[in-house]
Amino acid sequence: MVNEATTIALKHDLAAEAQRLGFVACGVTAAGEDARRASRLEAWLDAGMQGDMAWMADRAHHRRSPEGLWPEARSVIALGMSYAPTLDPHALEGVPDRGRISVYAQGQDYHDTVKKALKALARWLVAEAARRGLGEIGVKVFVDTAPVMEKPLGAAAGLGWQGRHSNLVSREHGSWLFLGSIYTTLELSPDAPEPDHCGSCMACQQACPTGAFPQPYVVDARRCISYLTIELKEAIPREFRRALGNRIYGCDDCLAVCPWNKFADAAHRMKAFLPRAELTAPRLAELLALDDAGFRRLFSGSPVKRIGRNRFVRNCLYAAGNSGDATLAPLIKALTGDPDPVVAEAATWALGELSG
Repeated sequence: MVNEATTIALKHDLAAEAQRLGFVACGVTAAGEDARRASRLEAWLDAGMQGDMAWMADRAHHRRSPEGLWPEARSVIALGMSYAPTLDPHALEGVPDRGRISVYAQGQDYHDTVKKALKALARWLVAEAARRGLGEIGVKVFVDTAPVMEKPLGAAAGLGWQGRHSNLVSREHGSWLFLGSIYTTLELSPDAPEPDHCGSCMACQQACPTGAFPQPYVVDARRCISYLTIELKEAIPREFRRALGNRIYGCDDCLAVCPWNKFADAAHRMKAFLPRAELTAPRLAELLALDDAGFRRLFSGSPVKRIGRNRFVRNCLYAAGNSGDATLAPLIKALTGDPDPVVAEAATWALGELSG
């Protein structure tokens, strides 16, 4: 029989070790299915709001609960790592010759940083459980690349609550959190969920350039700029192109306007997430000239690299078309003959926009 005092002490020390490894938030929730969470996922999928992200539906049975993915799991340790920015995410809104890259993608790829810390914490947990007489336990670590519902699990574990924009919001760290989780066979006492503190605030929904929120707490990915610029492989629908402005990778608008971000402290951010100078305000003229090799060099170690040169240049062409900068026309015209038909079509559209 597991000694409750031992697991309580272990959980306390676990939080301290998580903090040492760079996590600013740590909580525990049970691995069983939550009916409300599962029904919300099903309703979202039934409405087709996942767009082309077929994997969301293909592995929905794994997303319903941690036990659905790993039946032996008994607890989920939810963790958050801050990437609070020092620069204003809206600083480039009125600078049309520059491209806007989402705050989270201006530094090193968070997958690598967060997973490294998760693995270290999981190894510590296994060793400590054995040392304290709790026997051999199993662990699995996840960060954004498996059928894991990080945001609802983080909310259930008390890291924060899912705001009206559907992202996790923390009273201490605002909206700027990378989330990861450790599934374990060890049964730990769950933490209390954080109540919803959005109140009557509608700032995030009102800030969305494309109206991606059909209702509070629900995001339609098919209208979301982050989805359109990152996940969508085909041409972005014409109805959204002007709304993109100069956003070329992701969008921070709904996060940046959240009033809870006044409590976020960039001093808590890992050094790996410091923005690279060349990615904070890149010139569209230079980005439009990228070939595949140049793209890979520029975005080595960056999450931007995953979308590839063609999709990225497609986004830059929409931004160029919105810029009103006629000096970009020669670069755009050269891309009307690009081997990738989506890039070529985006260039034709951009030329048309510049010519009025």
